[in-house]
Amino acid sequence: MQNDVLPRNVNDSRSVHNARVDTNPSGESMRNWLRENRGFLVLLLCLGVFRTAIADWNPIPSGSMRPTLLEGDVVLVDRLAYDLKFPLTDFSLARISDPQRGDVVTFSSPRDGTRLIKRIVAVPGDVVELRDEVLFINGHAAQYLDRALVREPLEQGGEIPALRATERIGGADRSIQFLPSVSAKRSVAPLVVPADSYFMLGDNRDNSADSRYIGFVPRRLLIGHASRILVSADILGDWRPRIDRIGQTLR
Repeated sequence: MQNDVLPRNVNDSRSVHNARVDTNPSGESMRNWLRENRGFLVLLLCLGVFRTAIADWNPIPSGSMRPTLLEGDVVLVDRLAYDLKFPLTDFSLARISDPQRGDVVTFSSPRDGTRLIKRIVAVPGDVVELRDEVLFINGHAAQYLDRALVREPLEQGGEIPALRATERIGGADRSIQFLPSVSAKRSVAPLVVPADSYFMLGDNRDNSADSRYIGFVPRRLLIGHASRILVSADILGDWRPRIDRIGQTLR
């Protein structure tokens, strides 16, 4: 009876020993891999923190900000322009400065969380209104100067007529455009912008899902201030680099 039991115990202990030997190499390999690549992993971590807390770049996929931004532009986004946020969250650790009328900003849509880029046209306490495309801020109407008819390219091909102009309001100028043949929300009754919220419009007024459709944007959803164009390529055409747009400051 003892002879029958002993071999089984010996075999079992050998099996356990072999199993331990089999698992050690993989664990050791992982530790070796981590040691050999720790510099690269630290770089990835630093890059992640940099992009989520300090600065980011944002490709422009649509024409909602034409003519200021074109499809294929990549803009630099200063994430520290307004708030110091805990990485990967909307939680603000400290306020740095207040967004201003005319700032081009990236933010998460309050409707579905999609990242958008638009222009702030009204800040907390402002009364904002649109009357048949004309922007009013606190009862003062914008002026539309240097009007010009152009042809606007469509993503699916072809062109439609567009009216471009310099919109002047509150002492600031920016280039915008209208698409008369497109159905759009061209009038908005007077609205008071709530505290810590902003009213956004795309510069391509008749082709932009902005605050006319998604409502006011809370400050906590702001990602950062888009300050300049890093690189640009004609993604609707032959993908040729637009050298003249590289480094342009956004106005």
